[in-house]
Amino acid sequence: MMNLPLQGIVVLEFCQYLSGPSASLRLADLGARVIKIERPGTGDAGRKLAIKDLWVDDSSLLFHTINRNKESFTADLKNEEDKAVLYKLIEKADVLIHNFRPDVMGKNGLDYATVQQLNPKLVYAEISGYGKKGPWKNKPGQDLLLQSMAGLAYTTGNGSNGPVPFGISITDIMAGSQLVQGILGALIRRQKTGKGALIEVSLLESLLDFQFELITTYFTSKQQPKRSVIANGQPLLGAPYGIYQTADGYLALAMMDLHQLADTIGCVDLKNFAKEDAFAKRDAIKQLLVDHLKRQATNYWLGLLQEAGLWAMEVMNWDELTEHEAYRVLKMEQEITINNRSISTTRCPIRIDGELLLSAKPAPKLGEQNEAIREELVAGRV
Repeated sequence: MMNLPLQGIVVLEFCQYLSGPSASLRLADLGARVIKIERPGTGDAGRKLAIKDLWVDDSSLLFHTINRNKESFTADLKNEEDKAVLYKLIEKADVLIHNFRPDVMGKNGLDYATVQQLNPKLVYAEISGYGKKGPWKNKPGQDLLLQSMAGLAYTTGNGSNGPVPFGISITDIMAGSQLVQGILGALIRRQKTGKGALIEVSLLESLLDFQFELITTYFTSKQQPKRSVIANGQPLLGAPYGIYQTADGYLALAMMDLHQLADTIGCVDLKNFAKEDAFAKRDAIKQLLVDHLKRQATNYWLGLLQEAGLWAMEVMNWDELTEHEAYRVLKMEQEITINNRSISTTRCPIRIDGELLLSAKPAPKLGEQNEAIREELVAGRV
């Protein structure tokens, strides 16, 4: 049995939906004991957030994917008896995470200044939507809204279309990942100094950092990066960078020399462009490639391109990807059993000393560990 790096660390998760729970999931994968503090009766609102109307039990499949390997303890933050129990848990915890609006924890006596008095060594980590100050601080911190406000929707899709959002909750996942980085850094400092920390991440700042290439370019040029009209891949890169339709599928082309590409795929007209035209005339170049690449199947083009050492790959859907040996060798899947039903999900992507980090423990039922945790408190454990 591997000795996981966060074994013995206790994390209290006051979170809902995706950003905070994704952070504590990674801490759990690394060995921490994560206790979700949930509302009696309803719990984390993510329990009822069903994607494609998929349910496992009385909670959504989405909830189970992001809350595996955790415990659930219910407490009413407005009930003094419950709050006293929470204070005892906080005294024994190493990390507290929340992703409520800035004033919610303070109104309930769970702000950093208050709990620091209970446990000076506590790492207190919070995710807000837009930070604690400014005119946006109380706006809803929802992923699509953040993508729209932060300019990210103007990096995806073709310039001939309107703004296009990412097809996943990238804002939540990025913020959760960055919160984990802050927490791990604070735990290392605490090991050296005995001092706790306040870690603050906002969805907006996380998304701005995610776009550092584009935003730095904007600061320098004072111009909004423009997407290619067709086959857009990345607004800052020239042709042929993008995805193209072939006779039977799609082909992704990365950075490469235009004239070498012309020779490799037999596109004579491409030689009419100078190599330095790759960005300035990218739409005209890409249109030429769009017309040319439709003439043959994906594997035909891939054979030519890869033999020439040019960076190209087929575009796969998940059916094709999961059947490929290159995917299978990664062993990215793990099984979780819930009420005698087996659910496949992804594992933690980290390997430690060559070993996979797997956990078959399903997400907890609401309040499932209430009695056990109260007994531990009485016995002085947790």
